Amino acid sequence: MQEVSVHESWSSRSAFVLAAVGAAVGLGNIWRFPFIAGQNGGGAFVLVYVGFVLLLGIPIIIAELAMGRRGHQSPIVTMSNLARQENHSQGWQVIGWLSILIPLLGLTYYSVVAGWAVDYVFQAALGSFHGFNGEASGDFFAALLASPWRMVFWQTVYIGLTVFVVARGIRKGLERSVKIMMPALFMILLLMVGYAMVVGNFSAGVNFLFNADFSKLTLPIILMALGQALFSMAVGVGAMITYGAYLPKNVSLPWAGVIIGIVDTLVAILAGLAIFPLVLGYGLDPGEGPGLIFVTLPVAFGQMPGGSIVGSLFFVLLTFAALTSSIAMLEPVVSWLEEHRGFRRPHMAVLAGSLAWLVGLTIVLSFNLWNDFRPLGIIPFFAQKTIFDVMDFFVANIFLPINALLIAVFAGWMMSRQSTLDELGLPDRLYAYWRFIIRYIAPAAFVFIFYSSLK
Repeated sequence: MQEVSVHESWSSRSAFVLAAVGAAVGLGNIWRFPFIAGQNGGGAFVLVYVGFVLLLGIPIIIAELAMGRRGHQSPIVTMSNLARQENHSQGWQVIGWLSILIPLLGLTYYSVVAGWAVDYVFQAALGSFHGFNGEASGDFFAALLASPWRMVFWQTVYIGLTVFVVARGIRKGLERSVKIMMPALFMILLLMVGYAMVVGNFSAGVNFLFNADFSKLTLPIILMALGQALFSMAVGVGAMITYGAYLPKNVSLPWAGVIIGIVDTLVAILAGLAIFPLVLGYGLDPGEGPGLIFVTLPVAFGQMPGGSIVGSLFFVLLTFAALTSSIAMLEPVVSWLEEHRGFRRPHMAVLAGSLAWLVGLTIVLSFNLWNDFRPLGIIPFFAQKTIFDVMDFFVANIFLPINALLIAVFAGWMMSRQSTLDELGLPDRLYAYWRFIIRYIAPAAFVFIFYSSLK
C-alpha cells in the first residue's frame, strides 16, 4: 500500500528529467572534471570515467529513483516505509538520515565555491581579467579568498537564490527554474565549445581529452575516476531518492537513469571541449588543478577577443550548473521538514538554508582568518587540513560512499525481487544484469573506495 504524500508531484516526465539532470550536473562536471582529467593524463582517465558511469552510476541512480518512488516521501520517511513494507529493521532509516545530512553538509561548502563563480561573473563582465598573466590571476583569486566579507556576500546571495527556488515548491520553484537554467546551460556550453573551436587550439584539446595513453593509468587514478563518476552523478547524495518520491508511475525509471547518466557525462565532456582548447591554445597548463577554472582560465579570457563576454558567459554557466545542484541539496531537508504538521515549506526552506549558511561561515573563514586552524590537528592524517578540507573529506570520502553502499545493499538484498520489478519493469535479462550490479559489483566498488580513501 503506497503512503499518501503531502508533496507535489512533477507535472511531466520532461520536467522531472530536467530537474534530475540538473541535480546531477553541477560543479563536479564543469569545475572538478576538467582539472582532474587535466591532472591525470586526459583521455585514459576520461574513458575509465565513462565506463564507471555506465557500469555503476546508472544502475545505482535507477535504484535510488526506485526506492524514492516506492517510499513516496522524504528520504527518512521513505526508508521507514520501505523497511516496514519489506519486513526489515527500522535501522535502515540511516540511509534517510545520511541522505539529508550529506546534502546539507555539502551545501555548506558547495555554496562557498559557487559564490566564487557568481563573483567572477561580474569580474569578467567588468573586464577585470584584461592583461592577466598567471601571477596576476593567482593574486586576484588570492585576494578573493583573503576577503571574508566579499566571500560571505556572494555566499549569501547564492544561498538566497537556492532558498527562493526551493521555497516556491516543486512546480512553481524547481520546475520553473530548471526549465530556464538547463536549456540556458546547454546553450552557453555549446556556444563555449563553438568559440573554443574558433579561438583555441581545438585539435590539441580533442587530442588531450580523447587520446588514451593507458600506460598512465594507476590504481589511484582508476579510483579517482570511479569517485568522480559517482560524485558527478550525485550518487548517494539523497537527491534522487527525494526526486523519485515525486514521480508518477508512468515514468520509466531505467529510461530516466540512462538519460541522466548520458547527459551528465555529455556535459562533462563538453566542458572539457570548451576549456582545454582555450587552455592549450594560450600555452597554459591543463594540469593546473583546482585553480584551472579560477586562475588559469581568466588568463585566457584576459587575452582572447571578446574575453569579457566569453568569460562572463562561462561563469554564468558555472553558476547555473551549481545552482541546479544546490536546489537538489536543499530539497531533501525541506521535504522532510515539510512532512511535519504545521511546518510550511517557505519557512522550512529559510530555516534549512540559514543553517547551511551559518555553518558555511566557518568554511569561508577557513580560507582567511582561520586559515591556520586545524580542527582535527591532533590526528596525523588531518594535521594539515582546514575546516573546508575536513568537511569535504568526510562528505565525499566517508559519508557519501557509505550511503551509496547502503543504498546498493538495500536495493539489491533487502527489497524483494517483486518490489524492484514492479518499479523498474525491465525484461528478465536486463533486470538480472541490474540486480547483479547492485548486489555484487556496486558494494565491492564502494568498499574498495572507502578502504582506499582511508589508507
